[in-house]
Order: sequence, then C-alpha cells, then structure tokens
Amino acid sequence: MKPLGAVPWPPTPIVTERLTLRETRTEDRPALAELLSSEIVQAYLGGPQHTREQLEELIPVDPNTRPGIFAVERDGEFIGRITVQRRDPAWAHHVRDEGDEVEIGCEFLPTTWGAGVANEAVRAVLGWIDATLPGEPVVLTTQVANERSLRLARRLGFVEVERFTAYGAEQWFGHLEDRP
Repeated sequence: MKPLGAVPWPPTPIVTERLTLRETRTEDRPALAELLSSEIVQAYLGGPQHTREQLEELIPVDPNTRPGIFAVERDGEFIGRITVQRRDPAWAHHVRDEGDEVEIGCEFLPTTWGAGVANEAVRAVLGWIDATLPGEPVVLTTQVANERSLRLARRLGFVEVERFTAYGAEQWFGHLEDRP
C-alpha cells in the first residue's frame, strides 16, 4: 500500500446511523485476523496470504500503522475495514497522467453482507475524502467476478474507465464520476 500522505490522523471518529469508523485499535486484532484469513472475504483479493494463527502473530499490537485504514465498528464490534491509499504511479491504469489518485477499498466480515453496511461505510469515508483531500480523483479496482463489489461501486457513483487482466482474472477499474 502506498501511503496516503500528510493527512490528519487518527481522524475524529465518523459516526453514521449504524456505524462508527475510526482508527484501528489493539482490541481489533482478533477480528482483523479473521477478516484477513477468511477464504470467503479474500476470494477476490488473491486468497488469504496467511493463516489466522500467523496473522495473530504478524498484526502489530497497535495495528494503527498508517493513515487511511478505517476500522468499521457496529454495536461496539469490529466488522470490517476501509482502506484509502494513493494508487502507485508505477502501476498501470490511471485517470490522470501522473497517477497517484486516491484509491478506496473495503473488506467486511460475511455476517454483515447484504445489510447495506458497506454502502453506508464507504459513503462516510468518501465524505471524509471530500473534506480531507478535496478535488482529488477517487478510483476503485475490483474483480469483474465480484458481483457484490461491482454493484456497490456503481451504486456509489463509480463509472468504468477500463477492464484489464491481473492476478489471473478480469479487473474492473473505475473512478468516482463527480470527481476529476
């Protein structure tokens, strides 16, 4: 992940109707390990890179290691995360010549799927991006086969820029329509 840059961090928690978005904390480690080791969650992200046991050892005691990783909490429990980073200029697929766009991604525990949680959380973070990095283009990449993610991207206002093959699968690259 390419660092987001000089932004105020940790942010004031963002509170929505059902969620709190905040920096990650020590108490998030077990659920974060579950999220990152889940075959279901990681299916369209190349699969888990480590077992849950390995992640419990690898995740720092203070997992709030860099700006741009929002823990998503519902009823006091960690249920997922949203990452905001700069898209590395060395990578292909950009919406501006110099690259370095703001890229957003999310991962949620399967128990939350289908309840509108990702939509609510990503909208809240898009509001944070608007306030913190005004005018910056926002992009998103997902596998075409990840129908849930693709539907969410379109619902949020992302429009397709192009498709490409990476990691052995067709990818969908889009940008937020009302941004540069």
